[in-house]
Amino acid sequence: MRDQVDNALETLDKALRRNLDRIEQSIKRAEELRNAHAEGKTWTEVARAEERPMILEMISANLDELYQAGGRLRRVMAKALHDEGMSMEQIARLFGVTRQRVSALLREPRSTDGRDERGGSDELPAPEPLGSGAGDVVDGERAS
Repeated sequence: MRDQVDNALETLDKALRRNLDRIEQSIKRAEELRNAHAEGKTWTEVARAEERPMILEMISANLDELYQAGGRLRRVMAKALHDEGMSMEQIARLFGVTRQRVSALLREPRSTDGRDERGGSDELPAPEPLGSGAGDVVDGERAS
């Protein structure tokens, strides 16, 4: 019988596989960028000539997707462990977080249909198309 933890693990598995693809692309892209610079192009020329998705966009997409999938797994796993009788203190030690963090995970509002009370779903949205500019990091700040 599948439950929310199974679903979250499946979502994480898919996210990790997409990340592997982007990591492979990023490794190739990093080599291309270094080679272009070694051939005498300025970093400005290299950056302006880079194809989409840019390497920084791929990195941001990886981090965002893992953050979402990992957060969902943490939330549903904490709930499952608590439902099975583990105390918040035990879950906190297992997860390496504070008891207060576990309490917050357990308090996050969920309805019976898998949607949170704010209207969001347990299912992760498809990642934004790379190159849209949303989620880009500019001077250490995430753009929206």
